[in-house]
Amino acid sequence: MENKSSMLSNPQEFIDYVNKETQKVLEMFSATGGDDIMSSFTKSWTDLATRSWEDPSVWVRAITEYQTSQMNLWKNLLSGSAAQNPVAEPARGDRRFQADEWSQNPVFDYIKQSYLLTSNLLNEMASNANLDDGQQKQLEFYTQQYIDAMSPTNFALTNPEVLQQAMETKGESLVNGLKNLLGDLDKGRISMTDESAFTLGEHLAMTEGSVVFENDMFQLLHYKPSGEQVFERPTLIVPPCINKFYILDLQPHNSFVKYCVDQGQNTFLVSWLNPTPEQSDISWDDYVGDGVLKAIEVVNSIAGTDKLNAVAWCIGGTLLASSLAVMAARKDTSVASATFLTTLTDFQDPGDLCVFIDKQQVKRLEDKVNSNGVLNGRELATSFNMLRSNDLIWSYVVNNYLKGQTPPPFDILYWNSDSTNLPANMYTFYINKMYLENKLAEKDGLTICGEKVDLGKVKIPVYFLSTIEDHIAPWKGTFVGTELFKGNIEFVLGASGHVAGVINPASKNRRNYWTKGELGQGADHWLDTAEKQDGSWWPHWSEWLKRRAGKKVEAPVTLGNAEYKEIEPAPGRYVKAREC
Repeated sequence: MENKSSMLSNPQEFIDYVNKETQKVLEMFSATGGDDIMSSFTKSWTDLATRSWEDPSVWVRAITEYQTSQMNLWKNLLSGSAAQNPVAEPARGDRRFQADEWSQNPVFDYIKQSYLLTSNLLNEMASNANLDDGQQKQLEFYTQQYIDAMSPTNFALTNPEVLQQAMETKGESLVNGLKNLLGDLDKGRISMTDESAFTLGEHLAMTEGSVVFENDMFQLLHYKPSGEQVFERPTLIVPPCINKFYILDLQPHNSFVKYCVDQGQNTFLVSWLNPTPEQSDISWDDYVGDGVLKAIEVVNSIAGTDKLNAVAWCIGGTLLASSLAVMAARKDTSVASATFLTTLTDFQDPGDLCVFIDKQQVKRLEDKVNSNGVLNGRELATSFNMLRSNDLIWSYVVNNYLKGQTPPPFDILYWNSDSTNLPANMYTFYINKMYLENKLAEKDGLTICGEKVDLGKVKIPVYFLSTIEDHIAPWKGTFVGTELFKGNIEFVLGASGHVAGVINPASKNRRNYWTKGELGQGADHWLDTAEKQDGSWWPHWSEWLKRRAGKKVEAPVTLGNAEYKEIEPAPGRYVKAREC
């Protein structure tokens, strides 16, 4: 390795390098949940093979077609027309084989087409398995994961772009790739961005404010008003505890927090603790009682108000919904309105995450989590990245390790890599009671903080923002919340997905959203009757909130108050703790 060109002059040394590199990638894959992926794929296909004996005709037909296509590929290859008459082509949007080398070199053209033929064979056999809905989705998902992992683009010796770059750089790209790989092995995750370009409080989470309260669950941030007046009723933001809060406060041009401040909202935000294995006993009740309910109490105390407006995202919204149901049972009216951003309150349709959710998989992960004390943030991130594995896993393996490139700075991907843990107690409750049993949507289905919860008793105004391409909280699933709550409901459907659809700054005026659909007759009817609006949904929401924010009053000169004094500048210590 000291002689950067030696690998190219010594083929065996080059092969040994590639083998070692591949093994290290597999070790990282295993450490971030890859073992579970491969075991699930193996089990699914073992079950499918066993069932195939009942009707082997599907397998026979698929294999016959595959063999015929392979023969045609060989004929085209020998006649020199493989590129002009492909027997298999990448799907639309598949960017893995765009380089000219994949079609101009007959060897790599054959490797590409043969891989695509095999992929089609596996997918066809999986799609014709005729399993029940849940098993069918799992089989197709894990089959696709296996197919993506085995792509020739992921291995140096079968990727002409990698070989060409190695030749041009005299091995420099491979040396740099190894350095990148060793660095990522130390971190235990794949780098998706240049992490050295970001420091919290300097480049991200920059909105000026202070921590004014903290306990074992969260820090409460109070942001400095940007004008001389604020609306009388404060705004409390409850982000997901499954991620860091600063997705809502990235940089000034795309910060939702700064937008709230600039709109005259007296803005507060919960920064959740990143739990350690020693805190495994923290429960869902703790997140509600010592988390959301405590934050509501402190914010109203600081603002001198009896009501506030609450905003929550994803699992933060599920926590807020649980809290509102507890408050309704106690006849507590401390929240005037609630905004739910891409939030499931009914989990009958969990979207693409359903492939991870059945009793067997949940039990296996539950045992692991209880043993470790936490659901490790790396495993959680891997699960989400698997939903778009070619974009969020394998493209970085190729670019970082095989081509030796350093990914460019990107704020959202930095946040995406800054994962958090979940305590074992809280996680097992969440996955079982919400996803498996769907108890939050059931009247008196859960007891939280000593209260039977019924979302039907929540009668405050509610604003739902969902996104049409969301694969984590599918919009038709979130729409069910409009039928669970009994207050005045505003439902808005944004373009794009779970993150990009929410972080859609008004200043850029991009994308679009739908409003004014007719409620009460299901999601499809709502969309059929809705009106399409250009631009960001942020101004629409801001106007909705202003009507519930009270009159304008003098902005606070200091943050916090005599009882809840400033502890440290925002973004605080809790958000800077990395997962263990």
